[in-house]
Amino acid sequence: MSTAALVSLQEYLTTTYHPDCDYVDGRLEERNVGRKDHSSLQGEILYWFYSFRQELGLAAFPALRIKIGARRFRIPDICVVPLPEPDEQIFTQPPYICIEILSPEDTFPRLQERFDDYLAMGVRNVWVLDPASRRGWRVAREGHFEALDGVLRIGDGRVEMRISDLFALND
Repeated sequence: MSTAALVSLQEYLTTTYHPDCDYVDGRLEERNVGRKDHSSLQGEILYWFYSFRQELGLAAFPALRIKIGARRFRIPDICVVPLPEPDEQIFTQPPYICIEILSPEDTFPRLQERFDDYLAMGVRNVWVLDPASRRGWRVAREGHFEALDGVLRIGDGRVEMRISDLFALND
C-alpha cells in the first residue's frame, strides 16, 4: 500500500518509519511485516547465513534500505552481500541475494514491481519464501521458479539452502 501524498527524498532519508517503508518515485510504500511466522522465518534465514558466514563469504542483513535508483529505495526482508561488507549505511550496489518473505496479504503480482526493481538494479538472485506453505521460489526475468526439490540454489553453486532446515526448529 502506498500513501497518496508525495514525500521528498530528503524527508524520506532523514525520517524513521516504523516499520520502515519503501520509497518509490516520491511515494511511501508500506511493507507487510510484524507477524510471528514472518519474523520467525526471517530470524532462521539470518541465523543460517550467520552460521555459514565465513564458509560462504557472505553476510546477511534484515530490512536494510537499498538504493535501486535516484528516486527508488527498497527494503528487502533480507539482503545478502559478499564479504567484506560494503562500508555504507544504505547499500547502493546490487546485493548478491535479495530475499522476500510472504505475508498473508502478499501475492506474486503485487510484489512483481519490487522483483523487477531488484532485477533491474542487477541483483542476480531473488528468492521468495512462504512461511504458510513452507515453499520457496527463485525469481528471474523469465518467471518464478519453485524449488520443487525443497532447495533454494544460486546459479553459481555457492549457496544451497534446504527450506525444511529453516522450519526444523519450529516443528
